[in-house]
Amino acid sequence: MVSTPNVAVGVDIRDLVTGTGPFGPADIRGLLETLAEDPASHRDLRGAVQELESVGERSPASSVRLGVCQFILGRPTEAIETLKSADGSALALFYAGQAHAAIGGLDQPDFDASTRSESSESSATSHFADAQAAFAGAQKAGYDATACTVAIAAALRASGQLDAASKILDGINPSQSDSADYWALKGSMLSDTHMPLTQAVEAFEKALAIDAGHPGALFAMGVINDRVGNDEEAQDCFERSLKRYPASVGALINLGLIYEDKDDFKHAQRCYKRILEAFPSHPRARLFLKDSSASGDLQMDENEQKQRDRLDHVLSLPVTDFELSVRSRNCLQKMGIMTLGDLARTSENAILESKNFGETSLVEIKEMLASKGLSLGQLADPAPVEEPVPEPEEPSADDQEVYSLPIGELHLSVRARKCTSKLGLQTIGDIARRTGEDLMECKNFGVTSLNEVREKLAERGLKLRGE
Repeated sequence: MVSTPNVAVGVDIRDLVTGTGPFGPADIRGLLETLAEDPASHRDLRGAVQELESVGERSPASSVRLGVCQFILGRPTEAIETLKSADGSALALFYAGQAHAAIGGLDQPDFDASTRSESSESSATSHFADAQAAFAGAQKAGYDATACTVAIAAALRASGQLDAASKILDGINPSQSDSADYWALKGSMLSDTHMPLTQAVEAFEKALAIDAGHPGALFAMGVINDRVGNDEEAQDCFERSLKRYPASVGALINLGLIYEDKDDFKHAQRCYKRILEAFPSHPRARLFLKDSSASGDLQMDENEQKQRDRLDHVLSLPVTDFELSVRSRNCLQKMGIMTLGDLARTSENAILESKNFGETSLVEIKEMLASKGLSLGQLADPAPVEEPVPEPEEPSADDQEVYSLPIGELHLSVRARKCTSKLGLQTIGDIARRTGEDLMECKNFGVTSLNEVREKLAERGLKLRGE
């Protein structure tokens, strides 16, 4: 979207969306700025959209307003259907292109590489083609030429046609461009072609100098900071990018992972749920929400927490607080048993093996524990079972070559890559020499990440140790 500075913030959203006044790029910019500054205004936008949706027969102009707002709310599929009955104006065509590009982006590797299918790739290609056609039509109808050109290049890049995208972008004179979209896309293209990171960052900074809240530039800077370990800066960039609507699925995924790393599962789950509100079948968001929930910060039921606290208190009670015979007291002292918890972790056989500790004392101890709802050996660790550890097979010469490759060659997701880094793994061989249990010892490394690692190793004919 073209940047139009100096637009007043604080528009009357209901009047803008449901009224008959002007509704152009500058007005939409004002709407977006209001949403960014005042989160409560999101409710006003939803209400206005519901009001328009309830109208039986809408005018073409009202369909433009509704379609644009549906896109802003992160509902691109509905936006496309609504804009089909719009007035065919430049604005309607431009936002139809934006909606097609958004849907196409959902099938790209950054979102769900593990579950992509030929049908989803075909769907993405079709949506990107429709996006380019819509942007070209918008330009012919009089929409800002730079905005349309950049949008076409962005659709080409997202569909993997980097050379074509670069050629179109090179046709814009940088010295004459004050478009934040242009500089954000320029930075992404520089990053795609593995140019020096400083050049990409310089382009993103130019975009942010024009539009400090540009979501694309902020998302890209968040990714860069995340990769170099600047978690706080990355989190700030992702959070700022999400103030602008529609929310970026990529930013929500990455921010959710950062929250998980901080054990803030509540906010992580909010990120994934926000994606699922717009795209209920989004595979990666569903898997990450499931993993995050299993990781343990779906807040514990209050009664369960009280019971746990009560049990901890009982286990900490010293045995000297209870009336015991001198023989029992002396035996427990010799065994180093000081609390009820110590007793609950001690088996009956271990007690009887103590010198002078007979059946009478055993009954006395059991009655004392029973008065507090405990029993001997209740918390005792089971006897370890010795299992032979299989000798690792020596890799072949070809495997040795693959083993020496850096982990980056596996192209793991952000979550899996962070966990392997925490475990100190640097090469493919480092991973292949670990068992699945070894990997899952890392916090936040769940079944989803484990299956991803297995699949990536299988692509190179390798397995985890013991599999």
